[in-house]
Amino acid sequence: MSTHFFSCTPCWFRGLMTLIAAACMAAAPLPATAQPEGVVAAQPASGYSSGVVYDWYALTLQLIQQTPGFSPPVAARAMAYISLSLYESVVPGMPGYQSLAGQLNDLSSLPWAQPDEPLHWPTVANASMATMVRMMFPTASADNKARIDLLERSLPLKYTQDFDPNSITADISNRSETFGKLMAMAIMTWARTDGGHEAWGPLRRSRAIYVPPSGTGKWTATPPAFAAPLLPYWGQNRPIVLKSAADCPAPPPPPYSEDPGSGFYKDGLEVYQIAKAATQEQRQFALYWADDAGKTPTPAGHWAYIANDLLRARKADLGTAAETFARLNVAMSDAFVAAWATKYSLSVIRPVTYVQLVIDSNWAPTLLPTPPFPDYPSGHAVQSSSAQAVLSRVFGANTEFVDNTHNDRGWGPRTFKSFQAAADEAAMSRVYGGIHYRFSSEGGKPQGLCVANKVLALKFKP
Repeated sequence: MSTHFFSCTPCWFRGLMTLIAAACMAAAPLPATAQPEGVVAAQPASGYSSGVVYDWYALTLQLIQQTPGFSPPVAARAMAYISLSLYESVVPGMPGYQSLAGQLNDLSSLPWAQPDEPLHWPTVANASMATMVRMMFPTASADNKARIDLLERSLPLKYTQDFDPNSITADISNRSETFGKLMAMAIMTWARTDGGHEAWGPLRRSRAIYVPPSGTGKWTATPPAFAAPLLPYWGQNRPIVLKSAADCPAPPPPPYSEDPGSGFYKDGLEVYQIAKAATQEQRQFALYWADDAGKTPTPAGHWAYIANDLLRARKADLGTAAETFARLNVAMSDAFVAAWATKYSLSVIRPVTYVQLVIDSNWAPTLLPTPPFPDYPSGHAVQSSSAQAVLSRVFGANTEFVDNTHNDRGWGPRTFKSFQAAADEAAMSRVYGGIHYRFSSEGGKPQGLCVANKVLALKFKP
């Protein structure tokens, strides 16, 4: 690891030299072990509402849905870095909290606010999230890029209680905006080195075309589209908290077998039988949790939507929202890395292929299309398990909540007794949809829980 991650040198962000020069006067990097003296400001981050965060996440989820290339792993990664930019931007205004630099992979230090120079934390957060969202969605439509600009300008007018012009001087406003932008650029520079930045979209890493391993019980492209494997190298990305995907392995799946007495056959037959006679409730669950890319904010966005609603309902302050999203979105991002590493390592055959080979050659699932990547474990199960564990820690394991994610699609609102109940339903929904075995949904849960526990072990406080 380098001793300082960010440096105000002309080799980085050449098109932003004026901003960097100003930023270097507003912030200086400190090692993660150093504790800065308190920043003198009118209020700490806890003195402001989380309105800025709520609106930026509402827009981010829409951008995920409307921007090509934002498959579930890509969406989770984007939200993780946006959340880290937010948290690191406002943590100097959170007494008793510390930067996560030094705890995250290859991130040894970050800029820190200068002592005795007041910052206005809603302005910092607004600038940080606006800058990071722009960089994370470079292929957004022109209309959506305009929406990003409009949101950044409009939030001070919308949340006048947080942006009181009588208490914010021009110097404080400019310094706060500069610091937020600086932090976003520092986080983005780090993000570009994780292996995922060019794994999708117009720029791609120089890697050979992925050829799935052949053999009995191995995954192969599935009907009806027989699409190319999705993100086959994603599991090799640098996680944010896990040292590697191997830190949280999934339990081994049952050995492949076509014997009617085997566990593998039993679970394959179950998928087939459910698909042939699914109940209305099973169909509802499958469609509710499908969270298809391009139609919804994806599975990770679904859980972020739930968190955003809960934070607003509880009138969370800015610091609480920043911490919550950092924990949640980092966990979901690392969960996808771990799941994808296991998927492409084991390359387990999908139910549609297994059933056609062994049970009924004319069958195909009709409720959901089979995604173009190996079966085990269920990505929904891994990611949902990680999300529920984080939210259970933040809000309480027995928290009843209303999920409004799909109200506009006619699938809600729905009330859940707990986050665990929602995650269990999300995992099982893939069996009901005909695209995962039960052992894949069950096997993904401990992997997701392992990831969440690693993230929950981060020291947000010294």
